[in-house]
Amino acid sequence: MFIPLHDANSLKYIKVQYVTISLIAINVVVWLVTGLASTQAFSDAAVVGLGYIPAVVFDFADLEPGLVLVPENATYITYAFLHGDFMHLASNMLFLWVFGDNVEDALGHFRFLVFYLACAAAGALVHGLVQPSSEAPLIGASGAVSGVVAAYFLLHPKVRVWVLVFFRIPLPLPAVIPLAFWIAQQFYMLAVDGDGSVSWGAHVGGILAGALLVLVLRRRGVPLFDRTIVTPKAVRHAEQTPVPADDAAERPSVPPTHWGR
Repeated sequence: MFIPLHDANSLKYIKVQYVTISLIAINVVVWLVTGLASTQAFSDAAVVGLGYIPAVVFDFADLEPGLVLVPENATYITYAFLHGDFMHLASNMLFLWVFGDNVEDALGHFRFLVFYLACAAAGALVHGLVQPSSEAPLIGASGAVSGVVAAYFLLHPKVRVWVLVFFRIPLPLPAVIPLAFWIAQQFYMLAVDGDGSVSWGAHVGGILAGALLVLVLRRRGVPLFDRTIVTPKAVRHAEQTPVPADDAAERPSVPPTHWGR
């Protein structure tokens, strides 16, 4: 288990990661409106109306008309902007802040937005395929964020990332170490805890989508595996030489919620 803190990986094509910042801002505002500054009944209604409910999408169940806020297929996206509590929000946004800017840099602003939303949709889809009859709303940005992590893993495995190992020991590690462990953990947890309160299926769906989409959406000439990105800011090795480019009771009954952490 680890928490990413910072990566020394400068932007190379864009000046500011506008989309990453905007996505974080939208997620925070939505959480403030639907969670912190709202009644429990309003929050529950938002979760049911905007969360991804496999049983509804796959026609095993129907929402009461008064609970429908958007077309059911739109929930493949809307669920990714809802969060259950502050720690749920903070963990997703921290991962997006640390890794999102360089993925946006490699893809470009518009393609990164498409990438992010597609990873969110893929996370919901895999969650639904794993639990097609579930009536528990899926919420959280982790499907999309998992795609960002997978893309960063393929783009910058050599970059040094400061992480809190076991949530308390700060270490600078090549990204390949914590990210490979994190990705493997998601697949393992899906195998052993597929019906748990955390949607490991959403994580795995986002990872698979992110790994595939970064191959086709990255800018022309952007390499994989840090083959040419070896500036001192990007990779802090003592000896580094350039590498050739070719090398509840009083509120409406709400089912338990899956948090795609």
